[in-house]
Amino acid sequence: MAADSRSDGRADGDGVRHARLVIIGSGPAGYTAAVYAARAALAPVLFQGLQPGGQLMITTEVENWPGDTVVLGPDLMARMEAHARALGTEIVADIVTSVDLSRRPFRLETDSGARWRAEAIVIATGAVARWLGVPGEEALRGHGVSACATCDGFFFRDRHVAVVGGGNSAAEEALFLTRFASRVTLIHRRDTLRADRTNQARLFANPRIVPLWNRVVTEVLPDSSGRAVGGVRLRDTRTGAEETLALDGLFVAIGHDPATALFRGQLDMDPDGYIRTRPDSTATSVPGVFAAGDVRDRLFRQAVTSAGMGCMAALEAERFLAHADAGQDAARAA
Repeated sequence: MAADSRSDGRADGDGVRHARLVIIGSGPAGYTAAVYAARAALAPVLFQGLQPGGQLMITTEVENWPGDTVVLGPDLMARMEAHARALGTEIVADIVTSVDLSRRPFRLETDSGARWRAEAIVIATGAVARWLGVPGEEALRGHGVSACATCDGFFFRDRHVAVVGGGNSAAEEALFLTRFASRVTLIHRRDTLRADRTNQARLFANPRIVPLWNRVVTEVLPDSSGRAVGGVRLRDTRTGAEETLALDGLFVAIGHDPATALFRGQLDMDPDGYIRTRPDSTATSVPGVFAAGDVRDRLFRQAVTSAGMGCMAALEAERFLAHADAGQDAARAA
């Protein structure tokens, strides 16, 4: 470790920039960490990543954010970003492509070619949509196959679409799509939903939504042009019987996987790629690296819990850096 690695964000002679705290990710966890870190005078640098604002950017009405009866997901994230900026966070519209956690200061490189060193890191990279992995899905992605109703629902006005899934995401996608589609078929591999009672009640009360139970999609079929979705092939999970359902669009809402590939082999993770942290802590297996939000939470996965973990991560990073600084000062005085 350098003799004194405390820095002010300026670049050294090699063009490498220094930061006290780098936050990777710009969802509720990342922006909340930035707010708390900025208030602690850590001069945080936040990299927004591939999807600035995270999953809430593709969410319509959020009804469980404290203080807002209803708020649009993109509006909430815009407010969080503005808050972080106002307190002094440096927000960088770039993607971190490599990280070296083998020594401090940690080394980072970005898609633009910039190089950084950081004394501490908060990982808040969130999660990415999970796909079915069936024939035809990838070829027709963006041509009728989507994982974002709020992004693509408008293109299916007066059409028949299907949503695959049984959780809150699937229910919310189906409900949103009724604003445009003439019919929404909800395809679920079981005969009951995992969605909460409020979403289930709304879903079952909507005449445009037709549940199709005990079915799995085995193939996405093209239309006559070969360039758009024409239907799906289904298998009955009880009998094994197959059938074809004509469709104009397919929305996949079967969950997400943690976006942790960047840190694989460097941090302790569970078999599904979620970063392991100490009990009642956001501290990872590498001192000075903290994880918050969906990268470590496979149970709750809520905006408010992610924000809470972002707060925890910033506070723990502040304590870690204060301890490290005290150690450096003691070493110099010896």
